[in-house]
Amino acid sequence: MAKLTKKAKALAGQFDRDALHGVDAAIAALKGVASKKLDETLEIAMNLGVDPRHADQMVRGVVTLPAGTGKDVKVAVFARGANAEAALAAGADKVGAEDLMEDMQAGNLDYGRVIATPDMMGIVGRLGKTLGPKGLMPNPKLGTVTPNVAEAVKAAKGGQIEFRVEKAGIIHAGLGKVSFADADLRRNFDAFVDAIVKAKPAGAKGKYVRKISLSSTMGPGLKINMEDVAGV
Repeated sequence: MAKLTKKAKALAGQFDRDALHGVDAAIAALKGVASKKLDETLEIAMNLGVDPRHADQMVRGVVTLPAGTGKDVKVAVFARGANAEAALAAGADKVGAEDLMEDMQAGNLDYGRVIATPDMMGIVGRLGKTLGPKGLMPNPKLGTVTPNVAEAVKAAKGGQIEFRVEKAGIIHAGLGKVSFADADLRRNFDAFVDAIVKAKPAGAKGKYVRKISLSSTMGPGLKINMEDVAGV
């Protein structure tokens, strides 16, 4: 959540920060205080009962938001021949091999997703220190190392997002733009929460999903009443 503007702080004052809100009520409230000049993002924060320092408590995966993200995701693909042509036809913004590696090494990393065919990982592996810190390293578990690059590109462009728990046991994600219909934001919320619940690691102990809050880019954070969230 970004730093609040003076106007946002004034509007936020109408909310009780300790109160619990139903999901639909929170979405409506945040849309009501959102900037009219900036199409803010509805953001979710989930506090999980895990310690990601332990491998058996890591929570990571991908989920497709049914109403999309509202963002134009730039996708780079490492592929050759027919796979390269398929990636371009599917809408990839940049496709290449050694030339793409050199371009990224030069600092051109303005991508939201990097995808590679399995045979290209020898080249991609050289970019570990470049892509890793930015969370862009292709990973077969996330579907970004795949022989079907066209499908992966379409998924990335069509609302698929990655999630990964942070050191403090919290997962953050954007659920779409506040200009979306309330029902679409609720569908995205439900899909994201369901994906996190299904990704519960074997090592998680006690209560798994402990807290959920919603905010907008420039707005206040609102605590969600867990009784209004299915499956947690």
